[in-house]
Amino acid sequence: MVDEILVSVADGIATVTMNRPAQRNAMNRALLDGLRTSFDDLDGRADVRVIVVRGAGPVFCAGMDLKEMEARSGAADPEVGVVEVLQRVERSKLPTIAVVHGDAIAGGCELALHCDLRIMAEGARIGMPLARIGLIVPFKLGQKLVEIIGPAHTRHLMFTGRPIDAKRALEIGMVHQVVPAAEVESATQTLAHTIAENAPLALVGIKAVIQRALQLRETVPSGDLDLAARRARASADASEGRRAMLEKRKPSFRGE
Repeated sequence: MVDEILVSVADGIATVTMNRPAQRNAMNRALLDGLRTSFDDLDGRADVRVIVVRGAGPVFCAGMDLKEMEARSGAADPEVGVVEVLQRVERSKLPTIAVVHGDAIAGGCELALHCDLRIMAEGARIGMPLARIGLIVPFKLGQKLVEIIGPAHTRHLMFTGRPIDAKRALEIGMVHQVVPAAEVESATQTLAHTIAENAPLALVGIKAVIQRALQLRETVPSGDLDLAARRARASADASEGRRAMLEKRKPSFRGE
């Protein structure tokens, strides 16, 4: 059986690789559980100073596993598991870098955003196409988008559902650096080594300061929005959207 998550450590840099290339690293339950376990383990290691998150194959992450979602008819509340895992990634005491070497879509986009820093390859795309499959972004994930790119760019990204290219992602502050695809590995290693060479206590302390500064966002009530997201996920339109995406056709939405 292939491990959905691979972890390696060298020179103070841990690399966490999503390992479902044939499925475009789509997030199924095993992959999400593997991410959580990996971060739990790495946060306890004294030999790790920075964590790099990447995907195997040509795609960073295509988001939720739509086949798994449709098999559950949208009733298993998969977004709850995604939100919890992404928040666990964000809560890591160590600096994190997402290597967006290929497309980062929906949950893949959010995974990149929940890392501290993002390097993106020219030719890669990033986006949140939830409106195109009849879904509402969970509040905590929408909140993250607004935090990073602001409400105006969040509206455009979410309402259109269309992915944007690396140049545009850099322009709106979604990623920190864009490099040619052939240079993404070296650029990542340069950044990771620059961070890893700094004082470990300083790195952990600086990240703790940033996390504390953002803590008030956790007090925003969102129960009504969570309910709306659950209703949308269980709707006929959402099922139609998932099937259309899997069948590579245009969906026919009815508003029900």
